[in-house]
Amino acid sequence: MSTGTTPSSDEALDASTDRPDPRRWKALALLGFVQFMFVIDMTVVSVALPRIQGELDMSRTGLAWVVNGYVLMAGGLLLFGGRLADLFGRRRIFITGVVIFAVASVISGAAMNPEMLIYSRFLQGVGEALAAPAALGIVFLLFSAPADRVKAVGIWGGLSGLAGTLGPVVGGLIVADASWRWIFYVNVPVAVIALALVGRLVGETRMERTGQKFNFTGVLTATAGLVAIVYGLLQAAERSWLSTQVLLPLFGGLALIGLMLLIESRAAAPLIPLRFFTNRTRAVGYLVGLALSCAFFGFTFLTTLFEQQVLGYSPLKGGLSFIPVGLGIAFGVGLSTGMIPKFGVKPVIIVGLLGVTGGLLLLSGISVDTHYASGILPGMLVLGVFFGLAMPGTANTALYKVGTQDTGLASAMQNVMQQVGGALGLSVLVALALRLGGDRLAEGANPRAAATEGYVLSYRVSAVLLLVVALVVLLLLEKIGIQGDWATPDDKTPADAPLAGTAGADTPSDAPTTADDRTGAPPGR
Repeated sequence: MSTGTTPSSDEALDASTDRPDPRRWKALALLGFVQFMFVIDMTVVSVALPRIQGELDMSRTGLAWVVNGYVLMAGGLLLFGGRLADLFGRRRIFITGVVIFAVASVISGAAMNPEMLIYSRFLQGVGEALAAPAALGIVFLLFSAPADRVKAVGIWGGLSGLAGTLGPVVGGLIVADASWRWIFYVNVPVAVIALALVGRLVGETRMERTGQKFNFTGVLTATAGLVAIVYGLLQAAERSWLSTQVLLPLFGGLALIGLMLLIESRAAAPLIPLRFFTNRTRAVGYLVGLALSCAFFGFTFLTTLFEQQVLGYSPLKGGLSFIPVGLGIAFGVGLSTGMIPKFGVKPVIIVGLLGVTGGLLLLSGISVDTHYASGILPGMLVLGVFFGLAMPGTANTALYKVGTQDTGLASAMQNVMQQVGGALGLSVLVALALRLGGDRLAEGANPRAAATEGYVLSYRVSAVLLLVVALVVLLLLEKIGIQGDWATPDDKTPADAPLAGTAGADTPSDAPTTADDRTGAPPGR
């Protein structure tokens, strides 16, 4: 791949000796820190919602959009953001997304009315949709050695799970000692550090483009379709699945995705090359990511409700109760990155899925008299460890045999699955819990007992979902290790050379590259 620059002599030497960039782990730490900030922003506001509602006089519907607005834009625009990163430069789009996110965070913290807060949360989601896939695409290119790449991408996946868990913890700590506005203001120094250091640690990489026009029709239909689907799923948390507010955006979104596929199949410069989805391992990996995110975000939200509404925990106590999940995830990620080189990806993912299932079943034994140490902590620990075990392999399957020209798209697809999975968890699982609880309450059950029955049902539904996905992995996922097959694009057709309409796209990751391509070293100036 060429980026229109000439490497300096030191960088050229680095490429000729095929030495990995010594800054790659520092770059991973920086980019991972930013990704941690993005994911944590999905859940950090949950414990602060009552105070936000009181200070800004928000309705319950408006309050829901403080969370949903972020999820909607981040999930709906990810594919667009990933392709922009491939086409216009991954570092450039990453920086753009971080700037947008930081500005939106300042506006959120300074919000004087509900509308100001909600619209700024939409803008935060746009920032993540641009920066997140660009960041993972950069990580993929920085780590060219298969073993290092498995470890790096695995750490990346684990960080996302850890951030989702620690959101309530961070939110509880901030709300207990400061204004809720600091939930948003703390993003600013993270963004400033990232902007100051990314140019020193990461070089620019992008596809080469000819004079042919970018396929904006495909962009619009894909983005509108994803936004509509995520919106419909989020509406299902508050309305019947047969309501117009749910069915119209869901079917409309599916129709738009179908139209996008038709457009993309005929486009000279497609936003999403359809050949990308023919790899069975990647498809199964995306399914695993979706199911894990659905179960995990559902678990986080429902457990927060159970602890605060049934057991009477304060926001701080409820947030701190999730620390064992975070510790378990960290331990599981470390265990997984050591197991994958020895046993391969497939068995590690299956064990992880079965372990998360066990954790959910342990949690389904809760009651109104549950004690934390005996009724909640064991399930949290098991779920955290095995979620951490499953995530590195899942993150790696999403980038399995992806040529470097498609890293942004592959990264975006993984993040789309996480966002859509989170929306499913916040709609389907939460709706199941609340509706069963409402039915039991209407039958005369004790309110706390009725709510608990709903939570138990959702935990068990999540467990069954993960068991089904584990069976799919067993039957369909290829037996893969970490050697050349990870780095070698799986199709040798001309389409895996430069994409139609984008001649001179990134070279496949197993082809000779310049220092800029291979190591991410900054180009010479």
